[in-house]
Amino acid sequence: MGENRERNKKGILDNLRHKPEVFLVCALFFLQAAVFLIFWDRSYPQIHDNLDLFPPHYRMMKLQHAWFAHGVTLPVMHGLNRDLFGSEFLLYNLLYILLPDIAAYILGYFLKIAIGFTSFLLLARDMAGRERYRRCLPVLLPVAAAFAMIPVFPTYGIAFTSVPLVVFILRRIFYRQELTALGAPVREALPSDGSSSGISGSTCEGIRDARRNRWSHILPYIALFCYPALSYFSYHGFFILCYLCVAVLILWIRDRKFPLRLFLSVIVLSLGYVAFEYRLFGAMLLDHTVTIRTTMEHGELTLLQALWAGASEFVQASFHNQDSHTVLVLPATLIGLIVIAAAGIRRGRAAGTGAGSIAGEILTDPAYLLLYWIIFNGLNFGLYQYAPYRHLLETLVPKLTGFEFARTAYFNTFLWYALLAVLLCRLFLFAQEDAEETGCLGETHRGPAGSRRYIAGAARALACLSAVIVMFLPQVYNDFYYTVYNHAYILLKHKETSRVNYREYYSRELFARILREMDYHGEWSAAYGMHPAILNYNGIASLDGYIGFYPQSYKETWERVEAPAFAGSPWLKDYFEGWGARVCLYSGSDENTYDALRYPDIRDTRLMADIDELAALDCRYIFSRIRISNAEELGLREVGRWSGTDPDTGIVYDCSPYEITVYELPRAGGGTW
Repeated sequence: MGENRERNKKGILDNLRHKPEVFLVCALFFLQAAVFLIFWDRSYPQIHDNLDLFPPHYRMMKLQHAWFAHGVTLPVMHGLNRDLFGSEFLLYNLLYILLPDIAAYILGYFLKIAIGFTSFLLLARDMAGRERYRRCLPVLLPVAAAFAMIPVFPTYGIAFTSVPLVVFILRRIFYRQELTALGAPVREALPSDGSSSGISGSTCEGIRDARRNRWSHILPYIALFCYPALSYFSYHGFFILCYLCVAVLILWIRDRKFPLRLFLSVIVLSLGYVAFEYRLFGAMLLDHTVTIRTTMEHGELTLLQALWAGASEFVQASFHNQDSHTVLVLPATLIGLIVIAAAGIRRGRAAGTGAGSIAGEILTDPAYLLLYWIIFNGLNFGLYQYAPYRHLLETLVPKLTGFEFARTAYFNTFLWYALLAVLLCRLFLFAQEDAEETGCLGETHRGPAGSRRYIAGAARALACLSAVIVMFLPQVYNDFYYTVYNHAYILLKHKETSRVNYREYYSRELFARILREMDYHGEWSAAYGMHPAILNYNGIASLDGYIGFYPQSYKETWERVEAPAFAGSPWLKDYFEGWGARVCLYSGSDENTYDALRYPDIRDTRLMADIDELAALDCRYIFSRIRISNAEELGLREVGRWSGTDPDTGIVYDCSPYEITVYELPRAGGGTW
């Protein structure tokens, strides 16, 4: 037994020495899983544009049994159509239908990683071929892990990381035989009368092969039709279809033959998006209600400013898709591209072919094509904030007025890591060449074995470092980093941070006690000093809320409610009128009163709102974290005050940092409730 243990130990050490990237990837994935499974609802997810947006909507629909309902309104913003919220057929949303909300959130986080990792490797194997893929695995594994762990917008994280999967499916379709020829072998093998008598064994085998061949061609189309269950039309689907249409035109011109399979893919994928997101298409195309999308301001930059915004997006990705590429991926890929160009120039000079052939080679090099695509996406991001360019797009597609065409930048999340993988694979293959021949960087080189090993080691190190950076760099949606940081802070400093965790943010137990003790029965309410999402999550009907697509008429109604606050708060007035997705009671002094901090520092404790307008919307209660100093002046009656902390002992109950005061409004037209 001792010999076996020694042999196993030696085998592990050998694997660790020869395959360190496998152990690194496994360790990173295990660490992510361990942190979230240990801390569970005491994890620290990003709140802004995350916990204050989709999770409370999903819980609200679950409480109202509205996930599969039609023709109903939800108790938010005085009643919004169910169709304005998420589809019941998207994979991420299905998690919230089937599981408790925190389990759905964490499982969605893990699924994003699993789908991103798998789809990246599937596409790499399909494009590189089995042999080169096997040789490049030491660099592909950590780059795939880095891509999978990118902390993007959580609700649509699967949509971000599944982009390689749709490319893989489309490649499988494009390189297959024509669909019109599928049935021919079977028809030739069968007798004219349709019977099976007299068919030899070899003929039967041919029939079975033909049937298998038919299914091998049809299954990719089925997979493509179902792909929208992982995607989201407004973020990626629309642009995938646009890119496909451009590809059809380019291939048609290049090959002088219409790419029928790719054209069919456009139709199949379009039908898939319509089927899986039928509510979204109904709201966009069939409902003629004027929405806030028509009045949203998307920026009024000059042309020079727009170009600068595009350059900034190239260097540092924007809020929802911060992909950590600035630190390592950007400099490493730019250096690699420069080396490719330099090698091409040297080779051109040696061959005497001139600059024209070199330029043509660079223009068609796959690595440079990825770079051009990244530049185009960033440029479009910036130009969308230039009014003439945006108005041109809205004129060409009037039904999509207000649509965020700048979201082409979301594809750069995948493209940066695809470019890194391409360059590191070239470097790694180049390092493996034993004899003098043309290397993968495009130059002829012979070097000592030691230098080749150093090059291979550098490629592996860069790949592994890219994964480590993504996991530990403090980016907007890096829930892992902030969970570890906050718990380490609490452990080392013996005090809480200003951030609140998942459980504290929603304070489910505290609000259940409040609603029980105040005998709440679904009356319309509003939040002050906190996000309306907390009301939505806890089953309170709210006149306020956060959603990017609702009737313009209600926005105008809320402008009347907030007129007193906007009179003394010009910044918040511009913020609401230029966007309007966040409907809440604002401060009259430009303060952010709704941010979910553990220790809010609010100086102006007045409520500046038109109480008559609120009452006209049937508002009965205001749930507030702020003790409203002018409550008596506004005619508000204090119903009660509840806290998660005992004021005498300091003991925290319900894991809540909140002190909630509930006020009752006077009834519209007088009388009592």
